[in-house]
Amino acid sequence: MSDQNDKLKQLKTSSMDRRFSIAKASLLAGTRWAASNASTLFSSEEEKERKRKKAMKEQAEYLVAEIGKLKGSIVKIGQMMALYGEHFLPVEITQALNTLNNQTVALAWPAIKQHLALQLGSKLDELTIDHEPIGTASLAQVHRATRKSDGLELVLKIQYPGVAEAIDSDMSLFKNMLKLTRMVPQTREFDQWFDEVREMMHREVDYAVEAATTRRFAERLQDDERYVVPEIVDYFCSDRVLCMTFERGVPINSPVMLSLPQDRRNRLGEASLEIAVREIFEWGEMQTDPNFGNYLVRLGDGQAQVDKIVLLDFGAIRQFDQQLLRVARQLITAGYNHNIDQMVDAMTDYPFFEGMPASIKPDMAKVFLLATEAFSSIENNPDLPPGVMDAHQRYDWKKSQLHSRVMQRASKSMASRYFSIPPKEFMFISRKFIGAYTFMTVIEAKTNVRKMITPFI
Repeated sequence: MSDQNDKLKQLKTSSMDRRFSIAKASLLAGTRWAASNASTLFSSEEEKERKRKKAMKEQAEYLVAEIGKLKGSIVKIGQMMALYGEHFLPVEITQALNTLNNQTVALAWPAIKQHLALQLGSKLDELTIDHEPIGTASLAQVHRATRKSDGLELVLKIQYPGVAEAIDSDMSLFKNMLKLTRMVPQTREFDQWFDEVREMMHREVDYAVEAATTRRFAERLQDDERYVVPEIVDYFCSDRVLCMTFERGVPINSPVMLSLPQDRRNRLGEASLEIAVREIFEWGEMQTDPNFGNYLVRLGDGQAQVDKIVLLDFGAIRQFDQQLLRVARQLITAGYNHNIDQMVDAMTDYPFFEGMPASIKPDMAKVFLLATEAFSSIENNPDLPPGVMDAHQRYDWKKSQLHSRVMQRASKSMASRYFSIPPKEFMFISRKFIGAYTFMTVIEAKTNVRKMITPFI
């Protein structure tokens, strides 16, 4: 954690200050961008493209550095645009926005304590709170605490002051920034995604919704020893503070994970994917943020005590309508059967695919079949790469390089232009599965996914 002197004493929440800072930076970036384009007037096409990419990268990095100074919701907006905006933002901008994840600076304890006193009043005296946060993010930071009466270990997720109230103005600020720079095409799809990000932002700062969702998932998983969900402690909650039990665990990418025996890693990998499958087939709602920071692993002893996945964050929950759920289930079932005709039939049940030429659909279906190859079997999938699945139907996630193969197939597909801006609901689901796939790849799991998914088909 950074030194106290590196922490922010307060957030810049004045809309006028924030608007002026971004407007000034945007105009400067836009002027530089226009000047760069003018300087290539007599260059070759190849040289123009090289200079264009270089200039966009430089201006994007400059803008992101300015955004990072403001903190709060505008940083979270940038992070969301990096996560979901790859289909309508230039790659140079998404790459720059991705660095916002590394720029979060904690708010100093005196400011946090003052905010807590306003939120919890005299209840604050019932807690011993660590002044140093155990986690910082763009909208909140997390502090460990102990309840004095019984020593219960807790965590307080403390939303930064003024963040919720600044969302709409920051959204407008961010959109105007992109317009002023003239680096991003203003399209209907861009506007729709921007509205979606706005809705996600408002859901993320609604701690009452997050608390209710946490309880729902805890109830669903209470009899499954493979998962741990923190318990919400209402007494210390408020509109801007979420209190829950402190749950121990190690990060997914911790070196200790790879030291576990293969069979333990396999079971953890299967459990990570089963959550996504149950969200689609049983619950109809999904935690759509695949960030590894939202998970820990509580290690067992390899015998009586099983390894458990600790589910930490339920702020990015998305409910899906029945039509989308039906289509998603049919797509997974078609992948399970490795049947291209069944995959095409499943696609035709959703509006996004209806306007697509019939000649294109089989090509897109092949991309979906590849993405779901772990659900197939050696017997029904002759396209499985050698050695990726063993005789026990265990899929080797690290060896498979599935994500990169899917991306390559999609980019070369005749249907590639239809992948350019997919429906946002499909993006959320694909992000969740990519997160589970990455989980299994990082811990080098080999899982019988087919056996796990069979009861749902």
